[in-house]
Amino acid sequence: MLFLNQETDFADIYKSCVLCPRACRVDRTVTREGKAKGFCGETDRVRVAHVGPHFGEEPPITGIRGSGTVFFSGCSLKCKFCQNHQISLGGVGETLDFHRLVEKIRQMIINYGVHNLNFVSPDHFIPHTTGVASHLKKEHPGLPILYNFSGYQSVRVLKNLEKYADIYLPDFKYSDTALARRLSRCTDYPEKAIDAISEMVRQKGFLDGPVSENAPATQGVLVRHLILPGAVENSINALTTLFMEFGADLPISLMSQYHPVMHHEDPELNRTITDQEFLEVHDHATQLGFKHMFVQFPENYQDCSRDRAVFLPDFKNRQPFG
Repeated sequence: MLFLNQETDFADIYKSCVLCPRACRVDRTVTREGKAKGFCGETDRVRVAHVGPHFGEEPPITGIRGSGTVFFSGCSLKCKFCQNHQISLGGVGETLDFHRLVEKIRQMIINYGVHNLNFVSPDHFIPHTTGVASHLKKEHPGLPILYNFSGYQSVRVLKNLEKYADIYLPDFKYSDTALARRLSRCTDYPEKAIDAISEMVRQKGFLDGPVSENAPATQGVLVRHLILPGAVENSINALTTLFMEFGADLPISLMSQYHPVMHHEDPELNRTITDQEFLEVHDHATQLGFKHMFVQFPENYQDCSRDRAVFLPDFKNRQPFG
């Protein structure tokens, strides 16, 4: 698989798409009405919901001036509970040609002095991201390129990213295959995600330190896990798996920000996590002995008297994060 390092015609890569483990092999260059676009729902024309500095990432990613995020429309995973459902499931986003995409990102870097360029859920547009990275690395050679992934990645594709990526920020969502099937339609998620994270670690090692907002990271891997309501066992087993595979030095981010954004048939998903659920998972992570752990404590961000969580974005607004 060839990823292009300059602005060019990406059509050959999208004609039989295998950019994610679903390997739909759909011709995404054909956009006639009724023509299947594959699981992600996207064509070969890149669509973006937001470009701008983001201050809600972990301290070594956000730093002081923010992480330079590019939120892509569509998704190769499409979790039923997605907090960014407007863009992953709802189709919100703007179609941009390559030059316009590069220019929007360039202006963000210049205007805000962001600490990194953060591609969020870029799986289905990775060829575009490598073209962007090649352009902007020439102008900003010290700017880290960050790939913010679901964990459900193709190892073959990741090998092609090695010379472009500096930081990987993958999720490890599921240890439970039944839960993965029910919420993301991918029973093979745990296996694929561990293989993908292993490849990321092989390439870049663990996130470099010191890990603080005053010394933003420049290279490495940080793994995120979102605690889901009613799924404590999934979280406990996911953390155990990460510890057994990568050891105590793996930096992890334990996230408790789940907030229901749509009505679910499963009543558990129509609520936030309880304090008890959070404590069970947090205590397990501590007992395992992870040395570098970022933790979202529920009381720090969620006001239960309001309808929306503080960190829940609205991509219909010019500034989705307020």
